Amino acid sequence: MQDLNFEEIGKILRASRIEHHYTQEYVADQIDVNVSHISNIENNRVKVSLTTLVAICNVLNLTVDYVLKSEYTASDSIDREILKELAACSPEKKEKILKIIRII
Repeated sequence: MQDLNFEEIGKILRASRIEHHYTQEYVADQIDVNVSHISNIENNRVKVSLTTLVAICNVLNLTVDYVLKSEYTASDSIDREILKELAACSPEKKEKILKIIRII
């Protein structure tokens, strides 16, 4: 098994942080780590731990599977597109989408 693509993970986290207009300081404060650790994760100088990844995802309102989507080999492109769009939705909108999916 190959290592995870930590460079890609860092890019996704950085892009989402910027999209939310959050600073590295804000994210670091929310999860109680140093700002330099967030920078190191985003710039692939360290491998993010699962615990830290989950904490960052919670702050950025992302799912871990969205961040790791490029690591899945069985997913097809439509699944990735759905996850991408879903990640940008508000929690309320996600609830509505889930209800629609369950109806379908």
